[in-house]
Amino acid sequence: MYQTDNDTTRPDQLPTALRAALWPLAAAGIGSAATQAGVKSWYPKLDKPEFNPPSWVFGPMWTTLYVLMGIADFIISQRGDSDEAENARTIYRVQMVLNAAWSVLFFGLRSPLAALVEIVFLWVAILLTILAFARISKLAALLLVPYLLWTSFAAVLNASIWYKNR
Repeated sequence: MYQTDNDTTRPDQLPTALRAALWPLAAAGIGSAATQAGVKSWYPKLDKPEFNPPSWVFGPMWTTLYVLMGIADFIISQRGDSDEAENARTIYRVQMVLNAAWSVLFFGLRSPLAALVEIVFLWVAILLTILAFARISKLAALLLVPYLLWTSFAAVLNASIWYKNR
């Protein structure tokens, strides 16, 4: 196939790029479906802290984060089939499952407490993903830092909502 001397995207990399996009798309789809169930009926009735962002912030924020996750995964997938890259991508996939599960727990099951417990595991999984990606690509790891920061904020928000509504 078409070859270059640098790391730019080549036409033969399209299948890899599409596979890298599947995990964020799946997590976003599951999360969105679970969120729709409670965001209009249950969530507005909850007592929320003053620092709760307006609802319009969440869509663009998560879209940006999912794009960054997909790019980071694509970068790692370009590093070959080494055990280190496969292990890093396995950790990445685990955190993507945890990402989708949070919305199911919080909005679908309407359980801020279960979601709070779960978000701790998600946060750890994101950190482990960043550390694993950093051994392979500093750029891929850096692309996940906003996700860790947003999840940190989400954990504080989740805890506050749970506390105010227990």
